[in-house]
Amino acid sequence: MTSPKPRGFAPLDPAKSPTPSSFPPLQAVVFDVDGTLCLPQSWMFAEMRRQLGITKGTDILDHVLRLPDTVPEGGGMVGGKSEQEVGFEKIRAVEREAMGQMQPQEGLVELMNYLDGRGVRKAICTRNFDAPVEYLIANFITGHTFFPIVTRDFKPPKPSPAGILHIAKELGLEGGGAGVIMVGDSLDDMAAGRKAGGLTVLLENNENKELKGHEYTDFSVTRLSDLIQVLENGIVAQQQ
Repeated sequence: MTSPKPRGFAPLDPAKSPTPSSFPPLQAVVFDVDGTLCLPQSWMFAEMRRQLGITKGTDILDHVLRLPDTVPEGGGMVGGKSEQEVGFEKIRAVEREAMGQMQPQEGLVELMNYLDGRGVRKAICTRNFDAPVEYLIANFITGHTFFPIVTRDFKPPKPSPAGILHIAKELGLEGGGAGVIMVGDSLDDMAAGRKAGGLTVLLENNENKELKGHEYTDFSVTRLSDLIQVLENGIVAQQQ
């Protein structure tokens, strides 16, 4: 029985030869936002669940998307809004509160500068709405371009690979998500990246270390700037 073909990308340093030589060039890096480009705010998700009256094991977006999206006759008890819209307003309010406490990840600027210097395109795929994403870029990585930016308005959200595949299409990449790396801190990120055909990188923290050995996690780092040397030398999936 033959071994599976190693998965990875060629070194971004042009002076270094890819090993094996068949590794393709990296075409784009897709980033999650919460816990990836900015420090985790675990309280935020607990507060969203409290506001919605759901338990920890219930996916927040799945719950809201299952709520009725039509306005009850006569306006009902929700001020002329559907239960779904009220649910989204509750989680947006929590996200706005979290924006005031947002802090950038260590190594964020260094990695963005490096990717720009190597001509690697950057995109975002998040379950956030657009305001926190715009706030992060404007306050911590001004001048850096991300395209496209896939937010909560895009459906279906992660863990579906649809957002990453949409990004690949918008960038004109052949082979779907095979030319991208998905960087994130959650199982949703790893699942979306793997199902899209890309390489996945877990940004480790104290709450997600168990994902390092997950079948969907190809590589892991403890800070964003650790990726610089990895990409310079060529990244190879630690799990084949």
